[in-house]
Amino acid sequence: MLQTVGEWIWWDRLWLPGNLSWSALEDKEGRVYAKVSHLYASLPCALCLLVVRYLFERYFATPLANFWGIRDKIRLPAEQNPILEKYFCSQTRVPSQADVWSLCKKTGWPERRVQVWFRRRRNQERPGLRKRFSEASWRCAFYLFAFFGGILALYDKPWVYNLREVWAGFPKQSLLPSQYWYYMLEMGFYLSLVFSLTFDVKRKDFKEQVVHHMATLTLLSFSWISNFVRIGTLVMVVHDSSDILLEGAKVFNYATWQQTSNGMFVVFAVVFMVTRLIVFPFWLIHCTWVYPLELYPAFFGYYFFNVMLLVLQLLHLYWAALILRMVYKFIFTQVGLQMSLCPCIN
Repeated sequence: MLQTVGEWIWWDRLWLPGNLSWSALEDKEGRVYAKVSHLYASLPCALCLLVVRYLFERYFATPLANFWGIRDKIRLPAEQNPILEKYFCSQTRVPSQADVWSLCKKTGWPERRVQVWFRRRRNQERPGLRKRFSEASWRCAFYLFAFFGGILALYDKPWVYNLREVWAGFPKQSLLPSQYWYYMLEMGFYLSLVFSLTFDVKRKDFKEQVVHHMATLTLLSFSWISNFVRIGTLVMVVHDSSDILLEGAKVFNYATWQQTSNGMFVVFAVVFMVTRLIVFPFWLIHCTWVYPLELYPAFFGYYFFNVMLLVLQLLHLYWAALILRMVYKFIFTQVGLQMSLCPCIN
């Protein structure tokens, strides 16, 4: 039965155009093609990146935080109270007014004391400033490295300057070493983010981040298997370009370099709008939606890939609304961007 399911999942007509079969993508005559087995390398890559991240945060980010005088705020701990602790862990962190009155009766505490307890208990769960600084520093460093690595891998490729070249000879496009390492690096990074979700800073858009990571990994995996590698590299470099600026703005925000942080955030907002709301939908999605049909009739993999790109685009629109709201507050209310930079927009 498992063999039958596997044959159905990997049915040629699902993932490849026309009458092509997987045998057409077997290595021969010096041409190497992307294979499913290559994706296994992303797991050790993710584990290596977790180790590199640990070393980076301990031996670079922490000393840098000390040098810039970044300190965690001293927070008063919540009083010991088994009843409130049980409610906090099993029910909700933010009780309603009716729940507060009920807890007052159970504990014998006045309303104000219960409210203070919950506020202090929530503060205990919040990550410290140094942890947020270390995490933002790591992401900024990785995105910077990945972006320039992507530029080096793509700058001399014809499909960067003529998107029709993305589909020239598709799917029989030989895999380049630079494409392999760029993919494994990016897949390893997003896989490491999934592994670290439990101990990373929990942000307001946590659920959106999980959707983003899973959609990204699905897109990368599918584009690799079906040899959509050229368009995959373009999607990655477009995304990395704005992520550097956001994480850099966070780093300077935590270091209280407010003018630098504000300026970098404004630049980030412009780059985000251009790359995610103009380049991504009107160049890249157009490239994947229109040009393949000039060569082959639509097939399942064509629809699947484009639907996943649209999922990313919906997330872009959501984050763009958050960014515009932050910029509006900054410009028209003269409120700094300290609090605005808290959500992780990726």
